[in-house]
Amino acid sequence: MQVTLASRRSPEAASNEDFIGATAGVVVVVDGASVPSGLATGCGHGTAWFARRLGTQLLTLLSTEADYTPADSLAQAITDVAGLHSDTCDLGHPGSPSATVAILREQPEAIDYLVLGDTTILLEEPAGIRVVTDDRLENVAAAQHGAMHQHATGTADHDRSFAELVTEQRRHRNHPDGFWVASTDPAAAQHALTDSIPRDGLRRAAVLSDGATRLVDRFGLLDWPGFLEVLAEQGPDAIIQQVRGAENSDPDGRRWPRGKRHDDASAACCRLT
Repeated sequence: MQVTLASRRSPEAASNEDFIGATAGVVVVVDGASVPSGLATGCGHGTAWFARRLGTQLLTLLSTEADYTPADSLAQAITDVAGLHSDTCDLGHPGSPSATVAILREQPEAIDYLVLGDTTILLEEPAGIRVVTDDRLENVAAAQHGAMHQHATGTADHDRSFAELVTEQRRHRNHPDGFWVASTDPAAAQHALTDSIPRDGLRRAAVLSDGATRLVDRFGLLDWPGFLEVLAEQGPDAIIQQVRGAENSDPDGRRWPRGKRHDDASAACCRLT
């Protein structure tokens, strides 16, 4: 499997809260959940630290523990990272750093995948493109979403509404009536979308954070076949440049209401030979 990848932080952010990495036969994307200014997390390390630690540990486990499924590796990685700051941080805090996760792993005869949260994996199969993403978050806090979208991005009213949205989402995080993400509870890994599919016939795949997929699922400027074609022929940087162009064309979020004007964006293109 040949992998080309790129990740770019939001122009408005001090650090990239995405992690993307690859080793032989493995690709991992971890998309850390941004915390609105003024909301506590119980952790002094921050989201970017959490995403990097989780992603690095995942790559290690997926590359060295042949008997582990991707879900097993994710559960162990969550446990390992929690152990790194359990003595200094309040891991019981509802705002403890969290992230969505996507994993693609090549086996001799199959491809394993895992998606937890709104990261996305694209699989180019003979019958078409399979899109794997976890949309359970969309069913939470609809009223708060609607209120936030009434305000221009970057205004004080929008910032306040975004904080109210995240506060409500926290009440449903890692709960059966809500949605699941990687944070401090390894049991969340068992709620991921997983499968193992035959390697034969799979030409290309992509592993993406939602900052990259917004070009399709929020802005509607490309469909999935067009997105995968740009990714494969022009590279991940071209996708991210198109995302930035769209974001800059709508700085107030009037055409495309959203929580953040810009988002960290990560994309990996995988060619299976």
